[in-house]
Amino acid sequence: MKSAEKRRIWGWFFFDWANQPYNTLLLTFIFAPYFAASVAPDPVTGQQLWGWMLALTGAVIAMLAPVLGAIADSGGPKRPWIVLWSVLYVVGAFGLWWAVPEMEALWIVLLAFAIGMIGLEFGIIFTNAFLPSLGPRVELGRISGSGWAFGYVGGMVSLVMMLAFLAEGDTGRTFFGLEPGFGLLDAEAREGTRAVGPFSALWYLVFVIPFFLWVPEPVRPPSPPRKGVVRQGLADLWRTLRRLPQYPSLLAYLGSSMFYRDALNGVFAFGGIYAAGVLGWSVTMLGIFGITAALTGAVFCWLGGRADRAFGPKPVIIVAILSLIAVCSVVVTTDRTMVLLIPVAEGSDWPDIVFFICGGVIGAGGGVLQAASRNMMVRQANPARMTEAFGLYALSGKATAFLAPATVALATQITESQRMGVLPLIGLFLIGLVLLIWVKPDGERDEAWQQASAS
Repeated sequence: MKSAEKRRIWGWFFFDWANQPYNTLLLTFIFAPYFAASVAPDPVTGQQLWGWMLALTGAVIAMLAPVLGAIADSGGPKRPWIVLWSVLYVVGAFGLWWAVPEMEALWIVLLAFAIGMIGLEFGIIFTNAFLPSLGPRVELGRISGSGWAFGYVGGMVSLVMMLAFLAEGDTGRTFFGLEPGFGLLDAEAREGTRAVGPFSALWYLVFVIPFFLWVPEPVRPPSPPRKGVVRQGLADLWRTLRRLPQYPSLLAYLGSSMFYRDALNGVFAFGGIYAAGVLGWSVTMLGIFGITAALTGAVFCWLGGRADRAFGPKPVIIVAILSLIAVCSVVVTTDRTMVLLIPVAEGSDWPDIVFFICGGVIGAGGGVLQAASRNMMVRQANPARMTEAFGLYALSGKATAFLAPATVALATQITESQRMGVLPLIGLFLIGLVLLIWVKPDGERDEAWQQASAS
């Protein structure tokens, strides 16, 4: 492989490295549990508010993603769009600094998180569209898996840095026994934990640079922006949507991924909140849990990429979904008093041990599922409309994005139990698994897409 090609692939990898802290630090292991436990009035209310915020954010992304993808495919370079999404990411993440304990204006924090998440998701849509230009089709599964593994390593490194130097534990000191920020941050005001927002923003600004330096536009770039590009993009999107029934494999895959990725997002969004509220874990414990998940995620993403190259993405996706269903089943039947519905002695370490194992499986299964899924989307999509395709892919992941957080929030509210609130995620995974039956491993024939593009 030529050095320029390797550099382009590594530049694309660095986008995963740069954006991973939003998922690892903010959405899952540091900020979300902190918000539910310390910023909101109580953990149950915090889980409800967090769930409704994610549902509304997902609805916005679902409505705009395919439209923006279609416009991008019809109207010139993608990199300027990625700059815009990067600005939203950085502004939203930095705004989390003002999430002080027991604050009254919770909507400010929720809005900041939503803005950053919109920037994250739209940035991923546009950078995923570069994947087909990075290598031959047979290698795309390996490239996608390696990229996701690299991102997981970035998430793990950022999490270690947060635990070592910033996030204060119950003692007011970091995991390494240091004062937060080397004594520059107030532990009582939770400034060390709140610094996760500015830290994630700065991390992104530094590590996204290789992407912009090393990853040019795809070999066959779209035409320069012109008048009527919005109208043309919307027209192309409408034409694609009308013709979806002609491509049953793509339609089935969009439906399948709509449910199983929504469930996966629910696992990521509420895993840390669950551990903090049900098991009473501190920020330090959550951080170790996150490192476990990131480490297994990195290893299994790399292995999953090799399995994808050998067997194709579909069997890899199936195995990952089954592993995540098993994890959710364990979580629903485990709390401080029992493991798999079997009572344990008061103060037993078994709930912690089991949940740590679950964290490893979540990291492994979730990472492999996401990496294999984006390669499957490449196989299903029209090669001439790849950004639009990933816009539809984002739509399928967000069209029901309200389901996981909303059903978790509703189940939590009805049962007044965080443990039972996880139960709806199992059903979403099962629906996605069933719909995979109608998905062809290699998608529609290229000839069919060529005819569609010509007509």
